[in-house]
Amino acid sequence: MLTYHAQTMHSYSSVRTKSHFMDWEHQPTQFKIYPETFKRIALTKHNPDHQFFYLIGGLTAQKSYPGVTYALRTNPSAGALYPTEVYVQIRGVKGFEDGIYHLSPYESALVLLHSLAKEEGVENFLHMKCVEGFVFLFSAIYYRSSWKYHDRAYRYCLHDTGHMLGTLEASCLLAKKAYRIVYDADKQALNTLFGFGNEEFFLSTAVVGEEKSFICQTPLMQLSYVDGTGTFEANALIEQTYAKTCALHSKPQFTMPTVALDQERFKQAIWKRRSIREFTQKALCKEEFLEVMAFINAPIPSDCDTDIEIYAIINRVEGMWKGVYKEGDYVQSGDFARKAGYLCLEQALGEESGVTFFLVGHDEQNYQAMVQKAGIIGHRLYLISSYLGFGCSGIGAYYDEEVAEFLKSKGMILYALAIGR
Repeated sequence: MLTYHAQTMHSYSSVRTKSHFMDWEHQPTQFKIYPETFKRIALTKHNPDHQFFYLIGGLTAQKSYPGVTYALRTNPSAGALYPTEVYVQIRGVKGFEDGIYHLSPYESALVLLHSLAKEEGVENFLHMKCVEGFVFLFSAIYYRSSWKYHDRAYRYCLHDTGHMLGTLEASCLLAKKAYRIVYDADKQALNTLFGFGNEEFFLSTAVVGEEKSFICQTPLMQLSYVDGTGTFEANALIEQTYAKTCALHSKPQFTMPTVALDQERFKQAIWKRRSIREFTQKALCKEEFLEVMAFINAPIPSDCDTDIEIYAIINRVEGMWKGVYKEGDYVQSGDFARKAGYLCLEQALGEESGVTFFLVGHDEQNYQAMVQKAGIIGHRLYLISSYLGFGCSGIGAYYDEEVAEFLKSKGMILYALAIGR
């Protein structure tokens, strides 16, 4: 097991003995805003060309609590902290100047950071030839998460970036565009090119376009540092773990998912997706569960398709026995609803759901890709649940070792999610 993962495991004792102070006076901002001198393209929901971007990172609603308002987006985020930033290179796309952009949710805009000269591009950092279309780059500003979640925040940054990759996938499915995720990029060099400080780093990229025959030159882009938090406290463990986990052992798989969903209904599921905070304890039906499983098990095209084991604790599904279900088989029979709630740090969501999922991985050599893939699967769970008319909630906190013991697994517990009515 990766040392970082072991060091950040929760236990019954640790959650009760470790201090967890949150400095509300220094909460980081949720948005990175480039200076007004950079050209903007305002994005509108009803423009089909713009909607492709809006579905990836657009604002969809607001939630207000005493003293604070959260702007919700197409992607879920632990604590509504949104550490993930999205950049995109556009080449040869009608209606857009060739260039490198920042997707700014706060402004609902694409911010032009650099106009591309002929044969310039970031592709050489991805070990690719020139791409006609879009090259997306996903980074994390980790203090947005570590402000609340401390050392465990790196896990959340990877989850959240996986969810962003999930929004990209969903937008591509609607637009009938092929995509592939590229984890094997020279991330440190990209961090330097974009003028990042230590608090922001690239985690993955995705190509939506056609690779051409010629090789791109490194962009002559000189970007000044832009503060994306307003306040910052360095975390040495997170920064060291990022550097140690950038290496990749390639496991390519480029088969596209095929889904038979109503396009308009699926689009509405993307717009209306929310994290459920409580369930009615009414049962799902077997057909719904099987449709969920088919959707989340569809292939994910990437250069590192590391294996994720999906365990489903069946709590309330008509036509199915209660118990632990893995890859089409029951590995334990029994009513484990209370156990599932306990394992999820004694949260009612895990107990009152129709199904509580645990995602498990073994590939420490591809930690970044593995945890991001868990986030993609998690995002699929959100979308198919919304599409079918029930709810989903991601649970990033659980008793790691006790979950592994209960599942009889030696793997790393990567994510928990609950679905239900």
